[in-house]
Amino acid sequence: MVARVILEVALGRELDYLVPSELEGQIKPGTRVEVPLGRRKAFGLVTEVAKDSPSPNLKPILRVVATPSLVTPTVLRLARWIAEYYCCPPEVAFRSVLPGAVRHPDADWRRRLYVRLTPPQGPLPRLSPRQKEILHVVEERRALPLTELQQLTGANVATIRRLEDKGLVEIVPQIEERDPWAREQILPTTPLTLNEAQSQAVRAIVEALDRLTPRPAAVSDPSPDARPGAPASPGVFLLHGVTGSGKTEVYLQAIAAALERGRGAIVLVPEISLTPQTVERFKARFCTGPLRTLVAVLHSHLSAGERHDEWHKIRQGRARIVIGARSAIFAPVQNPGLIIVDEEHEPTYKQEEAPRYHARDLAVVRGRLEPAVVVLGSATPSLESYHNARQGKYTLLTLPERVDARKMPRVRVVDMRAALRSNRGVTMFSPQLREAILQRLERGEQVILFLNRRGYATALQCPKCGFVAQCPNCSVAFTYHRAGQRLLCHICGESRTVPAACPNPRCGDPAIRYAGMGTQRVEEALLRLFPTARVQRMDSDILQRKEEYRRILGEFRAGKIDILVGTQMIAKGLHFPNVTLVGIVHADLTLHQPDFRAAERTFQLLTQVAGRAGRGDIEGEVIVQSFTPYHPAIQYARRHDFEGFYEQEIEFRSQLRYPPFTRVALLTVRGRNEEKVRFVASHLRRELETHLAGWDDLIMSGPAPAPLERAQSYYRHHLMLRTRRMLQLARELARWLHQVRLPEDVRLTVDVDPVNLL
Repeated sequence: MVARVILEVALGRELDYLVPSELEGQIKPGTRVEVPLGRRKAFGLVTEVAKDSPSPNLKPILRVVATPSLVTPTVLRLARWIAEYYCCPPEVAFRSVLPGAVRHPDADWRRRLYVRLTPPQGPLPRLSPRQKEILHVVEERRALPLTELQQLTGANVATIRRLEDKGLVEIVPQIEERDPWAREQILPTTPLTLNEAQSQAVRAIVEALDRLTPRPAAVSDPSPDARPGAPASPGVFLLHGVTGSGKTEVYLQAIAAALERGRGAIVLVPEISLTPQTVERFKARFCTGPLRTLVAVLHSHLSAGERHDEWHKIRQGRARIVIGARSAIFAPVQNPGLIIVDEEHEPTYKQEEAPRYHARDLAVVRGRLEPAVVVLGSATPSLESYHNARQGKYTLLTLPERVDARKMPRVRVVDMRAALRSNRGVTMFSPQLREAILQRLERGEQVILFLNRRGYATALQCPKCGFVAQCPNCSVAFTYHRAGQRLLCHICGESRTVPAACPNPRCGDPAIRYAGMGTQRVEEALLRLFPTARVQRMDSDILQRKEEYRRILGEFRAGKIDILVGTQMIAKGLHFPNVTLVGIVHADLTLHQPDFRAAERTFQLLTQVAGRAGRGDIEGEVIVQSFTPYHPAIQYARRHDFEGFYEQEIEFRSQLRYPPFTRVALLTVRGRNEEKVRFVASHLRRELETHLAGWDDLIMSGPAPAPLERAQSYYRHHLMLRTRRMLQLARELARWLHQVRLPEDVRLTVDVDPVNLL
């Protein structure tokens, strides 16, 4: 018996090992093993078990690291597909499906000593008053940690051991799960009454669940949009619902239907910050009743121990629902029947390091491999997903109205050019926004202000000579952070003290000042304009501890905060009925970036932020401050007109053959020597043209300097490939990469389906 093993070292291939007879019952696909590699040992994952091998003189597996197998067969197939489609080494793809907290050889459950009550054998022995006091506490609790008993009674271990000697208690090690939600009090909820559109969506999903039959998914090309014109996967739905339309209730009732049919569910959310509110709603629905199950949480803010325990709850089948960020798509859910991707348009679903997978697309692929029903939900779907629905590849479900017939918020666009002229200088808040905030404060209503830029000011600039403080490692200006009086680069993290005068040796003007604004500056201005208002800022500078997000949102929900200022982490997924005003301080930040998705992202962000207003009984208002107020992305967002925006934007994409009409592979050449990077990039272009000669639908652009030409002290040049046949192109690129020889100080990366072109 032979096991094919992918090692955690960079070999680029699998190796065969003999399975010793004493391990035959333990070795399965997905089992972690330790094997010999030359003169050392290495850990790996069994990917396949076979009767024999073409390789001679096989070495035996040394030991099994963990049983049962930690990775399901379907996820193993998914990892193999990732390696092929995203053009990355197989060991990188396989390592990504198993968290380090689970993969580590010393990973284990936490065990603590517990004191348990034992029934006395015979008459109760004589006890001292101290012993009676300790025994009384144990009788009340039946079992409790030894350390807690010591704290409650002040007793030492020797005194408690004497009770054990008398047969009244026992002290035993016990597994204690590290549950990040253990201290939360969850109140059960019941299903809400659905409107007609919600009911139709749930019915369609349940009908698809009933059509599921386990089958070997022999899919050679299961990419979500691999073959234009290919027939639909019948179990992929795009749930397009306006903000506040009740998409979450559709998810909850669809999951209940999956649980009734003995199937599990995976729910992906784009931001870790969205996880607490989502988890609370799901735990509240499934913490009691006949469908009761544990809800596991997977994201990077968990401690290693918490991540280990959550993963094993899933693998053991105790948690049948998983909620998490993009890596949760690999969760070992038993018999999954439903995969939900909430806010499917969000770029955070794309992994920026190898393997550079997109979790939304992996959800579709895994759904076909399991098989499972896939629901992609959004108020502002990505153009790729909506195009797939219009082409019949996905089934479109729509929720056109808010629940309880609530009105969409009224949106006003303020021309900041006029505000600038009337104020004779730069202004942060237009008169319209200031007056609207004042009205809400007087009425006891709440306000959200959005600015997708943290820090105090975007640059430190000298008004005399024009000097701008630039990061020495990146092609960006330093951002000024008032806390600690620091200049900080948001790309590489470089930090400098604020100079007292212009650093230009030919200038030295002490009047150097800050330009632009960030959330810190907005917070300061609000406190100055509205001194009695309770203002709270929420951005990544504030949320250094994982508990801070839940604390701030809890206080906002309880009405202890009047104005919440934040970045995109407050732009989506949050439901606060008392928020009646949303102000977008600077709507143009993402609009003029050198990226074909700039208009789409602006439309999505404005629509999502606007959707936080008017979710209660009072109609909401949104004020959008813009220097380009008549741009189509802003005007369509003002009218809540996704269809209109889509029709215009898809025409632009069609003419220029951008996605969804092609797929993109972005090749990045980087190194510390600018001339060498430019030369290597040009050389690679010529080699690619030779290697791909005859490719009929390939568009090759570049090489050219990346929009962010220098990052973390590396110069970067881009080469973009566009084709309708990405899986085939990925295979060709993989073959070509094996032949490429690069200078030692130059690196080449391949990003298939990139979402960030900077």
